[in-house]
Amino acid sequence: MNSWLAERKRRMNEIMIGIIAIVATVAIYLLILPIHKKIQSPFTQPIVAVSAIIILFLFLLDIPYETYMIGGQWIEFLMGPAVVALALPLYKHYDMLKEYVKPILVGVTIGAFVGVTTGLFMAKALGFDREVILAIVPKSVTTPVAISIGETLGGSLSLTAVFVVIAGVSGSIISPLIFKLFKLQGPLGRGIGMGSASHAIGTAASMDRNALEGSVSSIAMIISAIIVSFFAPLFVLLFL
Repeated sequence: MNSWLAERKRRMNEIMIGIIAIVATVAIYLLILPIHKKIQSPFTQPIVAVSAIIILFLFLLDIPYETYMIGGQWIEFLMGPAVVALALPLYKHYDMLKEYVKPILVGVTIGAFVGVTTGLFMAKALGFDREVILAIVPKSVTTPVAISIGETLGGSLSLTAVFVVIAGVSGSIISPLIFKLFKLQGPLGRGIGMGSASHAIGTAASMDRNALEGSVSSIAMIISAIIVSFFAPLFVLLFL
């Protein structure tokens, strides 16, 4: 009887922690969103600012990440439906996207190969352990796909998730500078670059700038995920 009560109490505590984590995350997001609309900066993007605030909050209050993820995993579960929801802008811009299908396929294929090979060869050249290298290889695709690739390759799934987030956030932050440096103004080129290199996080940033850029980015993200899923194990087998 005592063990049953203890288990029930533990589950109730987990539910409360989960609710608090979700409410806190949503509240911080709602606070950051109007700030980002007024101050268009890579550092005010919700994915960047909210993540930084939550990390600082957990650090200052000495709350373990595992505790936060009791509720955070419920939010993480919504990543799949969020990716599927990207089909709406694809439908809206279907005619224009159909017209540029060849440059999109070529650009995304090149971007996918660059993402895999640079991560693999640079990590290998720097002498990283095999487990770390395998975790870096799928860094440029969206998290659910990257985790599946990581399981196939045998890398650390936690490291894979970290590298995916780094790729997405860094791409969102430095992309405006890169676009300005190379005078890249067209939504087609920007979308291909963001979707190929920075997956869902980059696509969200593209959606903020331009609906067409976001649509192209979502296509690039999907195609890149397919290409990397097929060729990442082959590259690892040949070069690692």
